[in-house]
Amino acid sequence: MSVGVAAALEPDAQLMLRVKDGDSCSFEILLTKYRRPVVNYLHRMVQNQAIAEELAQEVFLRVYRARTSYEPTAKFTTWLFRITTHLALNSLRDRKGEKRQQSLDATADDQAPLEVADVRRNREQQLVEDERLVSVRDAIAGLPEKQRAAVLMHKYQELDYFQIAGVLGCSVSAVKSLLFRAYETLRERLSHLAEDQKQRSY
Repeated sequence: MSVGVAAALEPDAQLMLRVKDGDSCSFEILLTKYRRPVVNYLHRMVQNQAIAEELAQEVFLRVYRARTSYEPTAKFTTWLFRITTHLALNSLRDRKGEKRQQSLDATADDQAPLEVADVRRNREQQLVEDERLVSVRDAIAGLPEKQRAAVLMHKYQELDYFQIAGVLGCSVSAVKSLLFRAYETLRERLSHLAEDQKQRSY
């Protein structure tokens, strides 16, 4: 097994410790693994693809600059998303009052465009699904900033309560409270989707 493959199989914190020791290949592994999740998270936070890309560059620049002082006191993802969330919240504060920009050709889940296999769906089904995903995305975007961050980390990044608490600098109970309020708000704002689905089932 090559050194590169062996490194790729190691925990993220171990890879970061290798970066600390001057191993640039380990940094490339972490960058490859986390760049897209970080950009997606930032896009959902700031609602602007160009700004998300710029912030992601800054995130990984800060990760690299912090390599000499890095200590694996928490999961690497907790540390990484603490940096990411800090930059996102700062950007949102700096851009208060600016009109939120949205890309008309962006996919609802911020991932790659729909695959060819989706031709199995007819156009009406696709339009319904697109409308549903846009509604969910817009409902999340309308949450208060910390609630939005907590939901995105919980739902899309699959961070646990303890990790989210570490990112936001609060208690686990505070995270649970944030998520409870956020999901209650989303349930209310998206109740029409459940009603629409019920009507289509008849």
